[in-house]
Amino acid sequence: MEWWHVVILALVQALTEFLPVSSSGHLGLVGFFLGWPYQGISFDLALHAGTLGAVVIYYWNDLWAIAQSCLHFRRNDGDDQQNRKLALILIIGTIPAVIVGLAMGEEFANTLRTPVLIAVNLIVFGLVLWAADRFGGKHRQWSGLSWKDGLLIGIGQASALIPGISRSGITMTVALGLGMNRVDAARFSFLLSVPITIAACAHGALNLFKGDEAFVAMDFLLGAAVALASGLAVMHFLLSFLKRAGMLPFVVYRIALGVLVLLMVGQYV
Repeated sequence: MEWWHVVILALVQALTEFLPVSSSGHLGLVGFFLGWPYQGISFDLALHAGTLGAVVIYYWNDLWAIAQSCLHFRRNDGDDQQNRKLALILIIGTIPAVIVGLAMGEEFANTLRTPVLIAVNLIVFGLVLWAADRFGGKHRQWSGLSWKDGLLIGIGQASALIPGISRSGITMTVALGLGMNRVDAARFSFLLSVPITIAACAHGALNLFKGDEAFVAMDFLLGAAVALASGLAVMHFLLSFLKRAGMLPFVVYRIALGVLVLLMVGQYV
């Protein structure tokens, strides 16, 4: 793969992984319209490893506090109890995606990378995001989440295995629908990405060791590094932007892109 292909794909991954616009959908569209062959699940996971690193760095204090509270389970002050509760909710929220991912398999997931399906999902779930942002209560913080809330958000995350839905978009949508404020919905969405991305990267690494996927070290390292650096910038931008503008600009973008893709695909038929 040309180095600039790697950089473009990594930038697309970082820009769209954290924004509620579907990273898998954008990666699929870039390949389709530029005529690039699909780079493979393992390269996708290298990009996800980069954005995972961005989340870990950005939320290091939160993640470290959660880990410390779980390791020192005999401590029972308020912060430790809250951190252990959050850890449990994150685990519960990860289970649906693990089950669906194992059941679907990579081959089936690849068959869903069609421009029409991506475009339809961009439009439909963009409208759902608008409704959740418009009518959600926006009064709850992530400290008020229950395990049932985590399960519902996790079911949403599992549905994002279908390209075009957007993992961050659907998890924020469900969180907003449950009454969370925008910033805390985004923060929880980012943290929820950590365990499932670790699991996905571990699965991809296993395929590499088994020889099921080609491995090009420089492509993987460059892609992961670019995704990490740009991912940090995108997260900082999004959390600041949501305080001022809300989700409407992303809804408009999703619908506009979906319509444009449908029109362009019509020309290819």
